[in-house]
Amino acid sequence: HLYQYNKDLAVRHAFRVASGLDSMVLGEPQILGQMKTAVRAASDAGSLGTLLHQLFQKTFSVAKEVRTQTAIGAQSVSMAAASVRLAQRVFGDLSKTRVLFIGAGEMIELCSTHFAAQKPSCMVVANRTRERAETLASQFDGKTMKLADLPERLAEFDIVVSCTASSLPILGLGLVQKASRARRHMPMVMIDLAVPRDIEPEVSQLDDVYLYSVDDLGRYVQMASDSRQAAVVQAEAIIDSRVQNFMHWMDSRAVVPVIRNLNQGADAIVQAELDRARRLLAKGENADLVLEQFARSLTQKYLHAPMVALNRSQGDDRAALMDMLPRLFPYQDSSH
Repeated sequence: HLYQYNKDLAVRHAFRVASGLDSMVLGEPQILGQMKTAVRAASDAGSLGTLLHQLFQKTFSVAKEVRTQTAIGAQSVSMAAASVRLAQRVFGDLSKTRVLFIGAGEMIELCSTHFAAQKPSCMVVANRTRERAETLASQFDGKTMKLADLPERLAEFDIVVSCTASSLPILGLGLVQKASRARRHMPMVMIDLAVPRDIEPEVSQLDDVYLYSVDDLGRYVQMASDSRQAAVVQAEAIIDSRVQNFMHWMDSRAVVPVIRNLNQGADAIVQAELDRARRLLAKGENADLVLEQFARSLTQKYLHAPMVALNRSQGDDRAALMDMLPRLFPYQDSSH
């Protein structure tokens, strides 16, 4: 029920999800849009912060890189996504099509989500139980109809997706033939996801009807899956590299507070010495002498802590300090 990722595993998870590698529909782009919406909501609420902002900007960049450089999103590999792909083969753009879903179970719900993403002109649910049909239709602003109205209304739809628990076909050859004639032989895509079948196999003999069964979709999914294994390996390699880059950036962030404290300490020393020099100048002291004293005092204060540490150190600690000091103060005379 629960899982938890830490550090680089959490970063990898974000990259894989955005790239579509963690989706049931391998390579599908909808999850990326959902992540972007979530990040915008977090940003608007002021709850993102520097680290998460950087993580998700990098996440979206990696997702774009994966989709650009690999074929991960070229084909869909789920029954629902394959249904959309097969309909697109016939109609191309689905925005002007009318879609009918027969049934209201889990498979139909999944299909409706995928078809809704294509924004068809109309989506209708026909189900034995009207209440379940209305619940499903409300998710995508669709409509409902009675199963009993199928004979009169079937011709209205360009795409029919059926998945019921009926033991006998609910769409026979005669009914579909009549609908095809009423449509003046405009093409119709029929997708039968039921076992046993909802649509009589003989329907596939009609010239203007494209009927796909569970077996047909299974073969399509398998072909798509096989052809993209290389793309998955390539995508994982990209993600591995980008995770390492991000973790390196995170490691570098750990020194930011130290650098900030060093700067603040140095600023405090400079300000104190400047105040002292200004007071001496205000008293009429010689400017060259004041500047010389200012420089000497500033240098002594900067070097005081490392000098004390070096003098108090012994053995390995002293050797480590002597090795580190030339890197911290590279401007010293290398001959000494």
